[in-house]
Amino acid sequence: MVKTLLEAFNTAEYPVVGHGKRNVQVLKDTFDHLDGEIDSDIYGTGTVIEDFQTKIAAYLGKPSAVFFPSGTMAQQIALRLWCEEKGSRKVAYHPLCHLEIHEQDGLKELHHIEPVLLSDKDRLITLDDVKSMEDGIACLLLELPQREIGGQLPAFEELEAIAAYCRARDIRLHLDGARLYEILPYYGKTAAEVCSLFDSVYVSFYKGIGGIAGAILAGGEEFTKQSKIWKRRHGGDLISLYPYILNADQAFDERLPKMEQYYRSAVELAGLYNSGIEGVTTRPLVPVSNMFHVHAAFPKETFETILIAVYEETGIGLTGNVRDAGDGASYYEVSLGDRYPAIPKDRLKQAFELLHEKVKQTAK
Repeated sequence: MVKTLLEAFNTAEYPVVGHGKRNVQVLKDTFDHLDGEIDSDIYGTGTVIEDFQTKIAAYLGKPSAVFFPSGTMAQQIALRLWCEEKGSRKVAYHPLCHLEIHEQDGLKELHHIEPVLLSDKDRLITLDDVKSMEDGIACLLLELPQREIGGQLPAFEELEAIAAYCRARDIRLHLDGARLYEILPYYGKTAAEVCSLFDSVYVSFYKGIGGIAGAILAGGEEFTKQSKIWKRRHGGDLISLYPYILNADQAFDERLPKMEQYYRSAVELAGLYNSGIEGVTTRPLVPVSNMFHVHAAFPKETFETILIAVYEETGIGLTGNVRDAGDGASYYEVSLGDRYPAIPKDRLKQAFELLHEKVKQTAK
């Protein structure tokens, strides 16, 4: 029986990406060291949730924060609130923003908000794009890093200029910071320094942090007060969210100090991909966080066949998911975490040598 790419990846001795398997053990490990008498949160109140919200608000440098079960819910609500404040239903963001391509038009269908798409889909939003926005924009959303184009980042000076422009024109600025922690080593800034440029901020707890789920929406006191009302309207006030919160808190403390390591690992790994393998390159060429995209000048099925052979011969699993990029090309996303440092360097080198060889054979 021929293995699929995902099956080959899951049975590889050394999977390269991520922190580990997302299984029940992740939650069991969280509760193993906790006092079973800790009270749960109840409908958004209680020490468990309130202390965590205060902790993350302080980390982000914002007056207040609210825990949400999902970033999708948090960000739609954030944009809704800014639109209501400004009396406009227009928000601006990148054509490949999560709200535009991954949420089944929730912003439009649930909130009747009109997105204005800035820049070309294959590049970052620039100050010039912002200056050319049409009138009546209530809020501009910036995603740092821009995931769908490989996790690219604007220069921090460009970010400051965009923030200053928006403030001068009373346009709210919202940060999609799903991967905020991961970019801080590159910028050499604290989370609070980055977030000071934004009126509201969303961060995730299941990406680089590696929690099971959950998000924080942070901003001013009145903003978060109103967000709680909309959280209830969206059905986000579960009777208890403590499994997500306690796990997020543990993962935050454990993995936040490792973000520099994850970033340096990504730079190292991208160097192996860019070491002369014909038709294979990374985007960006040098990563600015722990993530990047690998692009190949081969159809999806062809590249999967090459990768499966590499996994089976070396035990190194590079990815479990290759996507069609059109025009006979393909790509996949790499996001590094706790797994990467455990991979023997000689085995990793062997895998890339074999990848080089098999790509060369295929290209003939």
